[in-house]
Amino acid sequence: MKYMTEFRDKELARGLAQRISSLLDGSASGGYTIMEVCGTHTMNIFRYGLKGLLPANLRLLSGPGCPVCVTPTSYIDQAITLAHVPGVIICTFGDMLKVPGSESSLERLALGNVKVVYSTADALSMAEANPDKKVVFLGVGFETTAPTIAASVLEADRKGLGNYFVLCSHKTMPQVMRSLVEDVGARCNVPLQGFICPAHVSTIIGSRPYEFLAREFGIPCVIAGFEPLDILHGIYMLLGQIVRGEARVEIQYSRVVRPEGNPRAQAVIEEVFEPCDAEWRGIGVVPMSGLGLRGRYQRFDAALHFSIPAPKTREPKGCLCGDMLRGVKTPPDCPLFGRACTPSHPVGPCMVSSEGTCAAWFKYQGESK
Repeated sequence: MKYMTEFRDKELARGLAQRISSLLDGSASGGYTIMEVCGTHTMNIFRYGLKGLLPANLRLLSGPGCPVCVTPTSYIDQAITLAHVPGVIICTFGDMLKVPGSESSLERLALGNVKVVYSTADALSMAEANPDKKVVFLGVGFETTAPTIAASVLEADRKGLGNYFVLCSHKTMPQVMRSLVEDVGARCNVPLQGFICPAHVSTIIGSRPYEFLAREFGIPCVIAGFEPLDILHGIYMLLGQIVRGEARVEIQYSRVVRPEGNPRAQAVIEEVFEPCDAEWRGIGVVPMSGLGLRGRYQRFDAALHFSIPAPKTREPKGCLCGDMLRGVKTPPDCPLFGRACTPSHPVGPCMVSSEGTCAAWFKYQGESK
């Protein structure tokens, strides 16, 4: 537990919370609203009871930083369509199994050709072991997982595997954060005053891609780690900027994140993928916020190889996951939360994912809070 317990010290947490309260007590503003973009931040804020330590005039909103949650229904429907193709094996991380599509989920299909894997290396091994089958890996995630998926494509290319494919739904964070400020904040009257930026993503891309938020919109950003003291310290740094009327990108998680990020991981992404428009659940199509396979590697693109028809999608009636991903609503606002929608019987993806806002509220606050 070394290097973990040090960041979970209760007295230090209370001290940081008091400093946050003192900082806001001296401000003339009536309240503050900041967004933690990453689902892991959201989960740990609830897990460690951090909201209970913070002053009442500070509002924390959860953002679209849960890759499973922002995966559109149309993608799940495509995956389900592929699962019914003879000779196809679907490989996926476990958190995608319960995500509902228009009519069903991969789990409810109960097909023997849907396999849970723990890495892209497992999917590649399955393709090598089953040369008479076509193996499709569900490529869902942000910049954090993109390098590993890109590496699997490079390895499949090196080995000459003709039966390995990726169904791409990769997304990148800076562009959707722009959308939150330009579109959601204005249209839905969500007064975003600062961002706690995603830590895992930032280990790959660094801090520089967020600088436009400070430069163009005057919104301060802090990249914070996931432990309780990381989060509280990140909030304190962010509020300090807001109170002083400053706007820049700071790195609280300096033991891991560098301004330039991880150049090797970036190079692998650049080699295999190119930016493209991407659909985000609840937000819509965000220009150049996705990653698609470059021309040289498009033979590994499952959507192209199988010519998957565009499905006619249907969103679950009454589900407010889209609003929650934009910071417009919270789980108690949803009429399904804790009633028709629970972790064992999820209606929307925010209740499915271990990083989902609804899952966090349900697990750590109870359905009535």
